[in-house]
Amino acid sequence: MSPAPVPEELIAPLRAAREQSAILLDLDGTLAPVVRDPEAANVPELTRRAVQELTERYALVGCVTGRRAADARRILGIGSIPYAGIHGAELLVRGARAAELDPEAERWGERVRAVADASDADALRASGLRREDKGPVVALHWRGADDEEAALALAEEIATRALAAGLKTHHGRRVIELRPPVPMGKDGAVRRLLARSGVTHALYVGDDRTDIDAFTALRGMVADGRLDQAVCLAVLSDESPPELLSAADATVDGPIGVRRLLIALSA
Repeated sequence: MSPAPVPEELIAPLRAAREQSAILLDLDGTLAPVVRDPEAANVPELTRRAVQELTERYALVGCVTGRRAADARRILGIGSIPYAGIHGAELLVRGARAAELDPEAERWGERVRAVADASDADALRASGLRREDKGPVVALHWRGADDEEAALALAEEIATRALAAGLKTHHGRRVIELRPPVPMGKDGAVRRLLARSGVTHALYVGDDRTDIDAFTALRGMVADGRLDQAVCLAVLSDESPPELLSAADATVDGPIGVRRLLIALSA
């Protein structure tokens, strides 16, 4: 049986007020299918075209991601939209050559990398745990490791050392991030993207726990009168966090369902 589409009553107000509406999109697991190696992530051409179509119809289209903003722009391949990277610690505005990184987060980057560097490289390789450096954040991935339990155990060990060093950690879909102990979240990213935009409606689509922060920010903007409507959508997968699904207004079925939604928004 085909999954139910997003209820028309949720997206009709955005289509009716496109010149005052924002479409905000996560990248991995939303626009791009999740893959074993983050470097191999790719947004299908049909999805990229659907996003491009939205940029010509809506007041604001933006990408909110845990990746570096420049990497997200390279993967999506659209230079005419803003990208909030590293969960809001970085902002790459439309057409800019380089992103602006929060200086407070940047100051912690060396200490975050030092914790990761203390891990034995041979042990990382043997466990299948992969390290991804994202400026002030280091991500430890175990998706597709031969022994995912062993890789997870090593990631948890590194995370424990990070906490002891005064850092923060965040657990996602088969990934743990080592983060600076500074405010960092997609709530701040959403607020920065919408600041001075003049939009009255906003839709956000995401697939992981970090996206709940974006939901919270948008609903807060409705509560204080800065938005008339916020639509918060979760992307379904076999790894969907239950708390994300509980927080969403509705769901879409994987990145293909996201593409169908984008096409419906352009109709």
